[in-house]
Amino acid sequence: MDVIVGGGVVGLSLAWRLAREGRPVTLVDPAPASGASHAAAGMLAPVSEVTYTEVPLLRLGVASLRRWPAFAAELAADAGLPGPEALDLRSEGTLDVAFAADDLAALDELAAYLERLELPVQRLTGRECRRLEPMLAPSVRGGLLAAGDSWVDPRRVTAALLAALDRRGVQLVRARAGELLRDGGQVTGVRLEPPGGDGRPAELRAERVILAAGAWSAGLAEVPVRPVKGQIMRLRSPQPLLTRCVRGTVHGTPVYLVPRGDGELVVGATQEEMGFDTRVTAGGLYELLRDARELVPGVTELEVSEVVAGLRPGTPDNLPLIGPSGTPGLALATGHHRGGVLLAPLTADILLGEEGELAAMCSPGRFRDIS
Repeated sequence: MDVIVGGGVVGLSLAWRLAREGRPVTLVDPAPASGASHAAAGMLAPVSEVTYTEVPLLRLGVASLRRWPAFAAELAADAGLPGPEALDLRSEGTLDVAFAADDLAALDELAAYLERLELPVQRLTGRECRRLEPMLAPSVRGGLLAAGDSWVDPRRVTAALLAALDRRGVQLVRARAGELLRDGGQVTGVRLEPPGGDGRPAELRAERVILAAGAWSAGLAEVPVRPVKGQIMRLRSPQPLLTRCVRGTVHGTPVYLVPRGDGELVVGATQEEMGFDTRVTAGGLYELLRDARELVPGVTELEVSEVVAGLRPGTPDNLPLIGPSGTPGLALATGHHRGGVLLAPLTADILLGEEGELAAMCSPGRFRDIS
């Protein structure tokens, strides 16, 4: 039996895919779908989020994005939903906009770079940007349209995953994994915290433990994963303000706006090295709203429906840790940083046995054996 520690989008996806393969699996999490996946905006945007130093991460993202339509269709069917549209999976692309001449020059360089990587992007004038998104600020001078980028509602995805697991009879243990059980040099299960109670076992034995605990993974094993705080604001209007994701750099800080079909607009997100601090701060929200207003002035008229902070699991090279840890009985599915939702299908495929270059790029062995 596999025991998965962590009930975010990655852990839930793994449990669901293993159950579909007929493998016995138990998932351990005190509050599934309540952490970084709950806070996430759900951008499936490997092209518009690319940086010059993260080509490996770009390749992982592009490969996983290709798998999302089938992943969503299968999940919707297993969860009893009418179709993938119930997950608010959309593919209208991402519009990356520029204001100053320097910003526009940087976008031109990025477009040339993406074209060298054979990734399709379309350069647009300011007028063309506003034709696509009339609510953009008049000061927008140009932009790039990554037409292949998509997005999804992570909260709908995790709700569907929980429903699919329930329909397949997967055991969900709502408890915290206090430590890994070991026999000599092998991991043999997890000890729950607090032990027992409410009919819950004190320990769970497993042939394989899959650590998918996100930013908290380092508390159970020696993994190079740290928390990266992100604050996000959710706004609401009777009618959608945008038809696609909009990104830009304002005051040197990236900001994005992700529309939902029901009129919600997600504005995010800060990146803060603050340890396990999950406080929502006035300064963080001010910066988000200030920068979003530069892109789309109309956001100031919207209702604030929620503010939340989550902890992304970061690694030294921003690539996830997926695969055998080097310690018998322990596998990893953590360190996805800002790409947990995007990389969930690929992560599941690798843990189900997919091999090749993509799996090698994520191998925990690139650092050292992890125990």
